Amino acid sequence: MKFKFCPLCGKELIEKYSWDEGGVPYCKDHDLMFFDTPKPCVIVAVIKDDQILLLKQSYIFKDSKVLVSGYVTNGETVEETVHREVLEETGIEIKDVKYLGSEYLKSREIIMLTFMAHYKDGEIKKSDEVEWVAWGSIEDAICEMSEDEIGKRIVRKVLEEIDYTGQRAYRCDINNCECNQEDA
Repeated sequence: MKFKFCPLCGKELIEKYSWDEGGVPYCKDHDLMFFDTPKPCVIVAVIKDDQILLLKQSYIFKDSKVLVSGYVTNGETVEETVHREVLEETGIEIKDVKYLGSEYLKSREIIMLTFMAHYKDGEIKKSDEVEWVAWGSIEDAICEMSEDEIGKRIVRKVLEEIDYTGQRAYRCDINNCECNQEDA
Protein backbone atom coordinates (compact mmCIF):
# COMPACT_ATOMS: atom_id res chain seq x y z
CA MET A 1 0.00 0.00 0.00
CA LYS A 2 1.35 3.38 -0.94
CA PHE A 3 0.31 6.06 1.53
CA LYS A 4 -0.63 9.48 0.13
CA PHE A 5 -2.81 10.67 3.00
CA CYS A 6 -2.50 10.17 6.75
CA PRO A 7 -4.81 7.32 7.81
CA LEU A 8 -5.28 9.10 11.17
CA CYS A 9 -6.19 12.66 10.12
CA GLY A 10 -6.62 12.49 6.34
CA LYS A 11 -4.07 15.22 5.57
CA GLU A 12 -1.78 14.86 2.58
CA LEU A 13 1.56 13.37 3.54
CA ILE A 14 4.92 14.93 2.71
CA GLU A 15 8.15 13.13 1.99
CA LYS A 16 10.68 12.91 4.83
CA TYR A 17 14.17 11.44 4.62
CA SER A 18 14.59 8.32 6.78
CA TRP A 19 18.24 7.27 6.78
CA ASP A 20 18.70 4.20 4.60
CA GLU A 21 14.99 4.02 3.64
CA GLY A 22 15.20 7.24 1.65
CA GLY A 23 12.10 9.41 1.25
CA VAL A 24 9.10 8.13 3.22
CA PRO A 25 5.51 9.47 3.39
CA TYR A 26 5.26 11.51 6.62
CA CYS A 27 2.52 13.23 8.64
CA LYS A 28 3.81 16.38 10.38
CA ASP A 29 0.77 16.60 12.67
CA HIS A 30 1.25 13.09 14.08
CA ASP A 31 5.05 12.92 13.61
CA LEU A 32 4.61 9.51 11.94
CA MET A 33 6.17 7.88 8.91
CA PHE A 34 4.04 5.52 6.83
CA PHE A 35 6.20 2.93 5.10
CA ASP A 36 4.80 1.40 1.93
CA THR A 37 3.76 -2.15 2.73
CA PRO A 38 2.59 -4.95 0.44
CA LYS A 39 -0.36 -7.13 1.45
CA PRO A 40 0.93 -10.50 2.75
CA CYS A 41 -0.64 -13.59 1.23
CA VAL A 42 0.16 -17.29 1.52
CA ILE A 43 0.04 -19.82 -1.28
CA VAL A 44 0.45 -23.51 -0.52
CA ALA A 45 0.97 -26.68 -2.51
CA VAL A 46 -0.65 -29.54 -0.60
CA ILE A 47 0.83 -32.96 -1.40
CA LYS A 48 -0.65 -36.43 -0.83
CA ASP A 49 1.55 -39.23 -2.15
CA ASP A 50 2.00 -38.39 -5.87
CA GLN A 51 -0.96 -36.01 -5.94
CA ILE A 52 -1.36 -32.27 -5.46
CA LEU A 53 -4.45 -30.36 -4.37
CA LEU A 54 -5.74 -28.07 -7.15
CA LEU A 55 -8.61 -25.58 -7.11
CA LYS A 56 -10.64 -23.68 -9.67
CA GLN A 57 -11.43 -20.05 -8.88
CA SER A 58 -12.45 -18.15 -12.01
CA TYR A 59 -12.07 -14.77 -10.33
CA ILE A 60 -8.33 -15.51 -10.12
CA PHE A 61 -7.80 -17.21 -13.51
CA LYS A 62 -10.56 -17.98 -16.00
CA ASP A 63 -9.03 -21.11 -17.54
CA SER A 64 -6.47 -22.29 -15.01
CA LYS A 65 -6.31 -24.33 -11.86
CA VAL A 66 -4.56 -22.82 -8.84
CA LEU A 67 -3.14 -23.70 -5.45
CA VAL A 68 -4.73 -22.81 -2.11
CA SER A 69 -4.04 -19.18 -1.20
CA GLY A 70 -5.28 -16.44 1.07
CA TYR A 71 -4.43 -13.25 2.92
CA VAL A 72 -2.71 -13.20 6.28
CA THR A 73 -5.09 -11.91 8.95
CA ASN A 74 -3.98 -9.50 11.65
CA GLY A 75 -2.97 -11.45 14.77
CA GLU A 76 -1.99 -14.71 13.08
CA THR A 77 1.35 -16.08 11.91
CA VAL A 78 1.82 -17.02 8.27
CA GLU A 79 1.97 -20.68 9.32
CA GLU A 80 -1.42 -20.31 11.02
CA THR A 81 -2.71 -18.70 7.83
CA VAL A 82 -1.51 -21.71 5.79
CA HIS A 83 -3.43 -24.14 8.03
CA ARG A 84 -6.52 -21.90 8.19
CA GLU A 85 -6.75 -21.30 4.44
CA VAL A 86 -6.34 -24.97 3.54
CA LEU A 87 -9.01 -25.94 6.08
CA GLU A 88 -11.40 -23.14 5.04
CA GLU A 89 -11.13 -23.72 1.28
CA THR A 90 -10.85 -27.52 1.21
CA GLY A 91 -11.89 -28.96 4.57
CA ILE A 92 -8.66 -30.91 5.03
CA GLU A 93 -5.90 -30.74 7.62
CA ILE A 94 -2.22 -30.52 6.75
CA LYS A 95 1.13 -31.23 8.40
CA ASP A 96 4.85 -30.70 7.74
CA VAL A 97 4.47 -27.13 6.46
CA LYS A 98 7.65 -25.95 4.72
CA TYR A 99 8.48 -22.44 3.52
CA LEU A 100 9.65 -22.37 -0.12
CA GLY A 101 10.32 -18.65 -0.66
CA SER A 102 8.43 -15.58 -1.72
CA GLU A 103 7.01 -14.03 -4.86
CA TYR A 104 5.91 -10.45 -5.46
CA LEU A 105 2.81 -9.69 -7.49
CA LYS A 106 3.37 -6.07 -8.50
CA SER A 107 0.01 -5.58 -10.18
CA ARG A 108 -1.79 -6.13 -6.85
CA GLU A 109 1.00 -5.13 -4.41
CA ILE A 110 0.96 -8.60 -2.83
CA ILE A 111 3.89 -10.40 -1.26
CA MET A 112 3.15 -14.10 -1.69
CA LEU A 113 4.77 -16.35 0.91
CA THR A 114 4.99 -19.79 -0.69
CA PHE A 115 4.73 -23.10 1.14
CA MET A 116 4.31 -26.80 0.63
CA ALA A 117 2.54 -29.08 3.09
CA HIS A 118 1.49 -32.69 3.30
CA TYR A 119 -2.02 -34.04 3.70
CA LYS A 120 -2.80 -35.05 7.29
CA ASP A 121 -6.50 -35.83 7.57
CA GLY A 122 -10.01 -35.16 6.33
CA GLU A 123 -12.22 -35.35 3.29
CA ILE A 124 -12.41 -32.58 0.72
CA LYS A 125 -15.28 -30.19 1.44
CA LYS A 126 -15.34 -27.36 -1.07
CA SER A 127 -15.99 -23.90 0.35
CA ASP A 128 -18.29 -21.37 -1.34
CA GLU A 129 -15.32 -19.32 -2.58
CA VAL A 130 -14.04 -22.31 -4.58
CA GLU A 131 -15.74 -23.59 -7.73
CA TRP A 132 -13.94 -26.91 -7.78
CA VAL A 133 -11.28 -28.70 -5.73
CA ALA A 134 -9.72 -32.14 -6.14
CA TRP A 135 -6.54 -34.12 -5.93
CA GLY A 136 -4.68 -34.32 -9.23
CA SER A 137 -1.49 -35.92 -10.42
CA ILE A 138 1.53 -33.81 -9.59
CA GLU A 139 2.83 -34.73 -13.04
CA ASP A 140 -0.12 -32.88 -14.63
CA ALA A 141 -0.11 -29.80 -12.37
CA ILE A 142 2.07 -27.49 -14.50
CA CYS A 143 -0.08 -28.17 -17.57
CA GLU A 144 -3.30 -27.63 -15.62
CA MET A 145 -2.05 -24.30 -14.22
CA SER A 146 -1.68 -22.72 -17.65
CA GLU A 147 -2.30 -19.10 -16.54
CA ASP A 148 -0.76 -19.26 -13.05
CA GLU A 149 2.95 -18.53 -13.44
CA ILE A 150 3.56 -18.22 -9.70
CA GLY A 151 1.73 -21.50 -9.05
CA LYS A 152 3.82 -23.24 -11.70
CA ARG A 153 7.04 -21.96 -10.09
CA ILE A 154 5.86 -23.37 -6.76
CA VAL A 155 5.08 -26.75 -8.32
CA ARG A 156 8.61 -26.81 -9.80
CA LYS A 157 10.03 -26.14 -6.31
CA VAL A 158 7.86 -28.92 -4.87
CA LEU A 159 9.11 -31.32 -7.54
CA GLU A 160 12.67 -30.52 -6.43
CA GLU A 161 11.73 -30.95 -2.76
CA ILE A 162 10.27 -34.42 -3.36
CA ASP A 163 13.28 -35.41 -5.52
CA TYR A 164 11.13 -35.96 -8.61
CA THR A 165 13.34 -37.40 -11.37
CA GLY A 166 10.85 -37.86 -14.20
CA GLN A 167 10.27 -35.61 -17.21
CA ARG A 168 6.47 -35.86 -17.63
CA ALA A 169 5.75 -33.12 -15.08
CA TYR A 170 7.78 -30.64 -17.15
CA ARG A 171 6.29 -31.46 -20.55
CA CYS A 172 4.29 -28.23 -20.78
CA ASP A 173 7.45 -26.27 -20.03
CA ILE A 174 9.47 -28.18 -22.62
CA ASN A 175 6.86 -28.48 -25.38
CA ASN A 176 4.95 -25.30 -24.55
CA CYS A 177 1.84 -27.46 -24.88
CA GLU A 178 -1.75 -26.51 -24.25
CA CYS A 179 -3.57 -28.07 -21.30
CA ASN A 180 -6.24 -29.64 -23.44
CA GLN A 181 -3.87 -31.66 -25.63
CA GLU A 182 -4.14 -35.41 -25.29
CA ASP A 183 -0.81 -35.71 -23.41
CA ALA A 184 -2.06 -33.49 -20.58
